[in-house]
Amino acid sequence: MIPFSVLDLAPINEGSDAAQSFRNSLVLAQHCERRGYKRFWLAEHHGMPGIASAATAVLIGHVAGGTTSIRVGAGGIMLPNHAPLVIAEQFGTLESLYPGRIDLGLGRAPGSDQLTARALRRNLASDADQFPQDVVELMDYFSAEQRHAVRAVPGEGLKVPIWILGSSLFGAQLAAALGLPYAFASHFAPAQMMQAIALYRANFKPSAQLQKPYVMLGFNVFAADTDAEAQVLATSMQQAFVNLRSGHPRRLQPPVEGYLSRLGPQETALLEQVLACTAIGSRDSVRLGLKAFIEMTGADELMITSQIFDHAARLKSYTITADIREELA
Repeated sequence: MIPFSVLDLAPINEGSDAAQSFRNSLVLAQHCERRGYKRFWLAEHHGMPGIASAATAVLIGHVAGGTTSIRVGAGGIMLPNHAPLVIAEQFGTLESLYPGRIDLGLGRAPGSDQLTARALRRNLASDADQFPQDVVELMDYFSAEQRHAVRAVPGEGLKVPIWILGSSLFGAQLAAALGLPYAFASHFAPAQMMQAIALYRANFKPSAQLQKPYVMLGFNVFAADTDAEAQVLATSMQQAFVNLRSGHPRRLQPPVEGYLSRLGPQETALLEQVLACTAIGSRDSVRLGLKAFIEMTGADELMITSQIFDHAARLKSYTITADIREELA
C-alpha cells in the first residue's frame, strides 16, 4: 500500500493562540509517527490569522526535535520570498541536526496577499518568473561540486530531498524537467490534477535524486465514528475556505451544525470545486473515498490534511485514516 503522510497548517483556533497551535502540531506529529505516517510537512503562509506556520523552518525544527523517525519538512517553502542561499543554510542546518529526516518542498506562490508580499520585500513583477532559476541555484548549493563561488555552510554536500509543489501545469513541467518528485495541491486546487499528473509522468527525466516519476497528492480527510459527526467536523474547514475567498480570513472556527444548508449557490459551488478531493464520513465512507482516489490517480503517496477544530477529534481522524491504510494494504 502507498505511504500516507501529513500536511499540517498549524491552525490557530478561534479563542486560542499560536503557542497552543505549536503544541498541537507536535502532539499530532508524535501521534502520526506512532501510527506509521511517513512525513509531516508544514506550509509557509504569511499574514493569515488562522495559520501559524509562517516561520516554517523554525517550526520544522520544533517538530523534528520532538520526534524520532518521521520525516519532517516543508510543504512548502515559497521560494520567491527568500534568497536560495538562505534556504540552503536553513535546511542544511535542519539536515545537520536531524540527518536523513528533512524534506524541502518548494512552491512559487507568495503564500500571502499582495500587501503582505510587499512587506516581505518581494519584487512582485519578476520573482515568480525567477522560480526555475532559483530552484536550480538552491540545488547547486546542496551539491558537493557546486558551481557557485558562494558556499552554503551548512548545506553543501547534504542530501536534502527537494520536491516541486504545484497546483497547475507549470510545476509539473518543472519537476519533470529537473527529475524531482512532484506534490500536487489537490486538497484545495484539484482542477488540473489529472492533466498535471499525466504531463509530469510523460515528460519526466531521471536525475541523481530520482530515477522515475514520483507523485504525491494532497487529500482532505474528516473521519469520525459516524457520517453525521464527520460532516459536522468538516464545517470548520468549509468555513475557512468561504471566509478566505470572500476576503475575510479568520482563525479556524468551531464546527456548525447544518452549515452547508445556510450557504448560497456561489459558496456551495466554491466548496464543491476546491474540496473535490475530500473524504468525509465514517470509517467505511472514508475507506471508499480513499480507495477510489488512489485507483483514479495512481498516486505514489498521499498527503492527508485534516483541518479539524477539536484537537482530540483531529487525532482520532488521523487514527482512523491510518487504520484504513492498513486495511487497504
